[in-house]
Amino acid sequence: MSCWMPGCPALSMCRGLAALPITCLERAKDLKSRLGILLHKAELGHKAGSSGKLQLGSRRRDSSREVLEWRESFDQLLKSKSGVNAFHTFLKTEFSEENLDFWLACEDFKKTRSKTKLASKANRIFEEFVQSEAPREVNIDHETREITRKNLSGATSACFNEAQAKTRTLMEKDSYPRFLKSASYQDMSRQAAGRGSGKRPHT
Repeated sequence: MSCWMPGCPALSMCRGLAALPITCLERAKDLKSRLGILLHKAELGHKAGSSGKLQLGSRRRDSSREVLEWRESFDQLLKSKSGVNAFHTFLKTEFSEENLDFWLACEDFKKTRSKTKLASKANRIFEEFVQSEAPREVNIDHETREITRKNLSGATSACFNEAQAKTRTLMEKDSYPRFLKSASYQDMSRQAAGRGSGKRPHT
């Protein structure tokens, strides 16, 4: 807006702005810019909050499906981190969690790449779980125990394969069916089924 008439408000405003120091004008521009950024972030935050709620609902559905999949096979249970945790808690009630701990130690052992670490880990696992009267001795036959002992002399990532397989079979045939029948899993599966259908489980 421009005006040539004396006393024009627009002319006075322009003169007033022109009289301001450059630093004041720069600060005003900076504040305007920051305000725009804050408003933009607030808008993004609102959108993120909405999508976060959707993601949470999706995660709940996924976890519900996962719980119900545990009963399909022992493999499905072992593939699930939360399934392994739930099974481990159950095994503690039966004082047999060393079987799962040994199986998990073997899985971790197979990922070891350093030959030096491989040998030290192999000895530690053998002493803790496999040797006779080990602190957390697993239930395997004498022959498997001796085969594993001989494997230690040239430790490879496969030296516990036989002992691990025997322990896994024992858990699958013995502990796993009891876990599925346990009150804790029955309760979890009822809740999962209720969430999956969108209905609250009956109490």
